[in-house]
Amino acid sequence: QVSLVESGGGLVQPGGSLRLSCAASGNIFGIYAMGWYRQVPGKQRELVALITSAGSTTYADSVKGRFTISRDNAKNTVYLQMNSLKPEDTAVYFCAADQSLHKIVVLTPEFWGQGTQVTVSS
Repeated sequence: QVSLVESGGGLVQPGGSLRLSCAASGNIFGIYAMGWYRQVPGKQRELVALITSAGSTTYADSVKGRFTISRDNAKNTVYLQMNSLKPEDTAVYFCAADQSLHKIVVLTPEFWGQGTQVTVSS
């Protein structure tokens, strides 16, 4: 069983920055792909960024150039650095893990965190 715990959400003004963290139980980072997702009430959850076990990254077009996903295998933690935040980035952000990169991409990873709220507002 894998446990994921997100932190770092909060209220920030437009143009500001936040860094989300996702701490994982167990030493999974050598074999698991990780993803950050977000969801707004009434809308489908979307994949924001993913990082493979080898460290390759992919981003949604809406966050390219503003968000950066990274991982620290020694700390079993994945990060999402969010810069130049916009009101439309407001959502609950979730991290997830799966041994299958495909499942990360199609939004069906096995393990999910509980989510952290990010609100971008003046």
